[in-house]
Order: sequence, then structure tokens, then C-alpha cells
Amino acid sequence: MREFGSFDYVIVGAGSAGCLLANRLSGDPNTRVLLLEAGGRDDYFWIDIPVGYLYTIDNPRTDWCYKTSPDEHLAGRSIHYARGRGLGGCSSINAMIHMRGQKEDYDHWAALGNRGWTWDEVLPLFQSLEDYQHGAVDTYGAGGELRVEDPRVRWEILDAWRAAAAECGIAPIRVFNTGDNTGCAYFQMNQKRGVRWSATKAFLRPVLHRKNLTVVTDAHVTGLQIEGRTVSGVTFRAGRDSRFAKASREVVLAAGAIGSPQILQLSGVGPGGLLQQCGIPVLHDLPGVGENLHDHLQIRLQYKVSGVKTLNTMANSLWGKAAMGLEYLMFRTGPLTMPPSQLGAFAKSDPSQPTANIEWHVQPLSLDKFGDPLHPFPAITPSVCNLRPASRGWVRVKSADPFTYPEIKLNYLQAPEDRKVAVDAIRATRRIMAAKALAKYRPEEFKPGAAVQSQAALEQAAGELGTTIFHPIGTCRMGNDALAVVDERLRVRGLERLRVIDASIMPRITSGNTNAPTTMIAEKGARMLLADA
Repeated sequence: MREFGSFDYVIVGAGSAGCLLANRLSGDPNTRVLLLEAGGRDDYFWIDIPVGYLYTIDNPRTDWCYKTSPDEHLAGRSIHYARGRGLGGCSSINAMIHMRGQKEDYDHWAALGNRGWTWDEVLPLFQSLEDYQHGAVDTYGAGGELRVEDPRVRWEILDAWRAAAAECGIAPIRVFNTGDNTGCAYFQMNQKRGVRWSATKAFLRPVLHRKNLTVVTDAHVTGLQIEGRTVSGVTFRAGRDSRFAKASREVVLAAGAIGSPQILQLSGVGPGGLLQQCGIPVLHDLPGVGENLHDHLQIRLQYKVSGVKTLNTMANSLWGKAAMGLEYLMFRTGPLTMPPSQLGAFAKSDPSQPTANIEWHVQPLSLDKFGDPLHPFPAITPSVCNLRPASRGWVRVKSADPFTYPEIKLNYLQAPEDRKVAVDAIRATRRIMAAKALAKYRPEEFKPGAAVQSQAALEQAAGELGTTIFHPIGTCRMGNDALAVVDERLRVRGLERLRVIDASIMPRITSGNTNAPTTMIAEKGARMLLADA
């Protein structure tokens, strides 16, 4: 094995967290930083164009193309589990929705004993990162690296859905992200003048000129080098070569909720029984590594509509495609700027909930699954998810081979309360679709279908329609109990000079899309690293 060099910090993973960490840690020219990315560069044509998610998800050039293990309550299905492959990670293929979550999310983290993580303490971090197109208003920050903009296309059917939600008690609000998201609004997005604004653009490209920052792509980390209880570096494969990079200060895992626990387990850090079963020597028995996996399961109800334009009708027409392409080319506006969802709504599934616990992502389109063609008729998809699922799964290596994908098991809808919320959410969606504001478009439910009415039938439908919104978190969760993996300063418990700084440290999932919280976690983690140095 060849030695690659000695650095102060070695960062594993160049996704949303890793790009920011590389930026912050290399700010001192005397600090040597190595950033390792298992994927390639982010130079694929469809990454920059927002609607390109249709071509980057389930594409092995940009997506690791994981599959989940079959879930009993998803009708026994295994589903595609997209994770960004390349610089920018998931920020190069995600929905671009800028969603902090709600006050309750972070106050809950702090209530578990994680000091410094309340809403009031993390809000300034969010604001320091943001560059809102209207300036420092609506609780947003201005002047940061992470561009936040309003949608650049409007749809009549979405305006009508917003009016229908208001009829059902979900009031229109100006923006989300104020701490309580209850209401209906158009999402703000990480775009700049109609172009995806990934973590690479925000944090990495501006500092690539720094001589003390080394970025290596196609570098697959195979394990941590551990001497006693101290992590001294990482081993990685670049082409056919196996190499070792030394870290004199710290190694930082920023490989995400799938990659970070996998690397720990391959290195002998994790549940002892699992590691022994896979023939991996147990260096540090840490039972929580890979556990606590959870995610937002969206239930994709779909409705045919009449007398109104949707993306289905435009994308299935040669003239429509030409018009969309020309508008984007000339003005950077129109449907090619749109993420999967532009309109959102938050509400309680029942009055006993303390805060909004369900969220809609309303899409002016329909398809069987992302990667499939749009349906040949006008339709919309009011997709609804449970923001605080109780079901938990895991990420577990299957062998000592670092190139073998781990088992990803979500156990979606396993908890009875999750099935209840799913049914309540379907019924709430139907009430909105039956409101007067949508009547003139004659919405006709074709998934799951109006005949599906009983509790049992709706639970079954939720399992048949449910799919991920690609928000895996929690597999290296922060805390101070026996199953916690990192402490409140994101240091791996029981080891020296090793931290995990990515979405895997979340004790419980945030309310909504997880990219902005991941970036905040990275900013907080970077400040901790610099303070401790």
C-alpha cells in the first residue's frame, strides 16, 4: 500500500457536508486538507439544469443506485434508493428545496441531552449560510454561499391546489422556515438564476485554487487506520492502487447516512456480532452504528385533471418540449427550472399532534416512478409524507468487501402509528382534492382510486404507493446513551481524532427536506473542529 501523504484533516465524502468542510478547514493556508470522493466530477450536462433530476436519478454516472431490502408493509417491495455519486453528492441530484425544518425538531435534539442544538442556537448558522434573493428578510440570511431563490415557473393547477388547501383550513403563508411551517407556500430552492446551486458551486469551486486543499475523485475509502483508540488516517482505492492518507489532527466522515456507517463497520467499529458474522475484526464495539435509519415515506396519490396545463401535456409534445427548451435557453425560466415539487403544505394529521406532522409536495405531473416517462394525460401528484415516522431500520454491511453494497432496511410503516398517520394523510389529501377551488378541473383519482376506502384498504394502498423522498438520516446518531454513535460535538464515542459530520448524526429526522439541515450540521461541525484545533 502506497502512502499518499500526510494532512491535518482527511474528509471522506464530497457531498453537501464535505464540500463545506473542505472550504472551512482549508481557510488557514497552513492547514493541509484532503477531500476524498468515491464518485467522479460533477460535469454531467443534466446536473446544472434543475429538471435534470429526471436524468440523474437512477443513472449510475450520478447515482449510487442502491436498492432497499424488501419491506413487509410496502407490499414486499424493494425500492430504488438514490444517493449522489460525485462532487456535490446529493446536492447535485436532489430536489433543491431549501427547508430548515421546524423549531420543535432541534429543540427535541437538545432535550435528548445534545447541548448547543436548539432552534435558537442553530438558526444563526442557517442564516449565515444563506443568500436569499430578496435580501435579509422573511427570516432568511443574505450574503452567504448558499443561494436561495423563488420558483421561476408558475402553474395554474398549483395555485388552485393552494386555494383548495385554504378551504380545508391550511392557510396560505409567504414562506416556510420560520420555525413553524404550518400552512401552504411555494418552496424556495437552491438555484441561481435558473441553474442548480449545488454544494460544489457554493463551497468547493471557489476554493479549489488553494494550494493546501487536495481533492481526489474516484477514491473509494476502504477503511480507517486505527491504532489503539486513535484514528490516524484512511485507506482508499484509486484505480488499481491502494493508498493510505495520514491525518495528523482528525479524520471526518461526511459520506452520508449510508456511507459513513458502512465505512465505520468495515473498519471494525460497530455492532460486534454483525462484524464477527462478516469476518471483520472488532476494534471498537459500538452497537448503534448503522441503526436508527429512518426517512420520509411519501404516499403519491395521483389525479387526472382537465382543462389545465401540466408538465405531462407539455413534455409529451414535440412543440411543448421545444417551447420549454427555448424559454430556458433565452430566459432561464419555465418548466426546465422546476424541481420535482414547487408547492408545499404542512398540517397536523389529527388535532392531538403538537405541531404540523405531515407535509405535501405537490407536483404538476405524474409518472409511475422517477426515471419512468410521464403519463400521456394531464395530471397532478399531491404527494404526502409523515414528518416524524416512528419506524426504524438499519444499514449493515454484508461482508468485509468495501465494494459490496450494504443492506439498507427501512421497515417503512412497521409502527402502527405510522400506518395511522398514512391513512389520515390520504384522507386529508382527498378532502383538499374535493374542494371547490379544484372542481372546474374535474380531478379524478386514479392512484389508489376512489373505491379504496376502508382503513385496511388504505393501509395497503399506502404501502403500495409509498416511496422514499431520499432523506435517510440517523445511522450515526448524536446522543449520550448506549446506542449513540457521536457526542454533541460529533466525536465518535470511544475513539480519538474521528468525527462524523453529515445527516447520519441526526437523532430524529427534521420536518421536511434534509439538505439544508445537513449543510447547517457541517457548518456547526466545522466551527467545532476549528475551535478544538
